[in-house]
Amino acid sequence: MILVTGGAGFIGANFVLDWFDHADESVLNVDKLTYAGNLATLASLKDDLRHVFSQTDICDRASIDALLAGHKPRAILHFAAESHVDRSIHGPAEFVQTNVVGTFTLLEAARMYWSKLPGAEKQAFRFLHVSTDEVFGSLSATDPQFSETTPYAPNSPYSATKAGADHLVRAYHHIYGLPVLTTNCSNNYGPYHFPEKFIPMMITSALAGKLLPVYGDGLNVRDWLYVRDHCSAIRQVLARGKPGETYNVGGGNEKSNLSVVHTVCDLLDELSPRQSGSYREQITFVKDRPGHDRRYAIDARKLERELGWKPAETFETGLRKTVQWYLDSQPWVRDVMSGDYRNWLAKHYAT
Repeated sequence: MILVTGGAGFIGANFVLDWFDHADESVLNVDKLTYAGNLATLASLKDDLRHVFSQTDICDRASIDALLAGHKPRAILHFAAESHVDRSIHGPAEFVQTNVVGTFTLLEAARMYWSKLPGAEKQAFRFLHVSTDEVFGSLSATDPQFSETTPYAPNSPYSATKAGADHLVRAYHHIYGLPVLTTNCSNNYGPYHFPEKFIPMMITSALAGKLLPVYGDGLNVRDWLYVRDHCSAIRQVLARGKPGETYNVGGGNEKSNLSVVHTVCDLLDELSPRQSGSYREQITFVKDRPGHDRRYAIDARKLERELGWKPAETFETGLRKTVQWYLDSQPWVRDVMSGDYRNWLAKHYAT
């Protein structure tokens, strides 16, 4: 069994679904179920005995200790995080609590659990920490891409708390020998993404006839990674990564925000056209957010060179799959937009 934290969130849930597409090994899914955690995403696993769900806060040390003792996972994959930059600007305290204190609590529990494992199990155990490229700060148009040795320079409460978590993970390997692995990924997109995030917000707003707000001049650049490609990278790192190492995971798709919105609109014009005109007519420019990083770009050559991983999707193929998924999944979208998804646990996991 593996233990996955944040396994009802966007990347975590996609990972759990992807895991069962490739392995029969059980998953202990630990999620606090904040606003971004959605068990409806995992509806297909409701009666699958390989999927064990526990509504647990990673800051709850006693509960984490009990889960580790009771289920004896061979690895911990740590996805759980507060991740929305705008929310971190307006309410940073939750980000410090979950991303820093939560990671520390999980590391302490993992260290105690790992230290008591018998020889072969102790040797095989892994703690895989999933992080972000935002810890490296902002690039100019001509700067080289982020590598694993790029100095940290986080610019938001979100990225600062993820940087803090990264440093704790590194320290636990250096001081205690805990066999950790860290991945720093670029912007993910794909199915089951909470609609406050950029691409799903543009899709859902366009279909609802709302304005499509683009910050500033729209020329901020991100490297876009299809979420299932990210999942395949994490599986590779878990299986073959060297303890203590970090691995950058990128899609190789640097795109400006405006070009992303244009592509979303063009796909919707093709797949679900308006009665007249283009969805591009709904684009509007709004005041930029404070400290908006100009460019992120990932150099993922280490991951390809050492572990043989490359993304399977181009931005065009991945985004087409994503837009089509939102068109085909309107009940899921409606539940999220209305808040009804919060009732999933009570309806389907009632005792």
